Amino acid sequence: MTEALEVIDDLRFAPPMAVTGNGWVLVSDRVMGGVSAGTMSRELVAGRNAVRMRGDVSLENNGGFLQVALDLGEAGDEVDASRWTGIRIDVFGNDQTYNLHLRTSDIRRPWESYRQSFRAPPTWTTVHFPFSEFAPHRTERPLRLERLRRIGIVAIGRAFEADLSISDVRYYVVDQDQRAPTPE
Repeated sequence: MTEALEVIDDLRFAPPMAVTGNGWVLVSDRVMGGVSAGTMSRELVAGRNAVRMRGDVSLENNGGFLQVALDLGEAGDEVDASRWTGIRIDVFGNDQTYNLHLRTSDIRRPWESYRQSFRAPPTWTTVHFPFSEFAPHRTERPLRLERLRRIGIVAIGRAFEADLSISDVRYYVVDQDQRAPTPE
């Protein structure tokens, strides 16, 4: 497969800073009254520098998520990702299912996003997220790639112990005659 890539974050800067100039942040359902609890750290995981999210996702008090998120543009500005096929992330986890959420400047409410699920095995794995396969969640607005603002890697929707590490986050494009592998 022939791929062209552009770095979103390859963890070359001191934590929590990303190549974008923005910092990774941990967000939990506590912002809405939930009780999920987690941590975000920068550490060596199976020989690679990683952003690691760990914690307990709880459905109590209408909760149910932990998230590490990154604004893509300077000061929350939009990024035009329309020339790319999707986003590629190296993941290492506890064999649970997680989501990748995208937000654009068209999204106004915190529960709106565009989503894809993936499984994070206990070995470093590269997962490709084609933009064409993101599903809108609680929004009627189409995904407008020229207005991309934020990505979030999310443990969501069920009570479980989250343990997910990410490394080397990039936009990718493939030749039109070839397709990248898709998430489970």
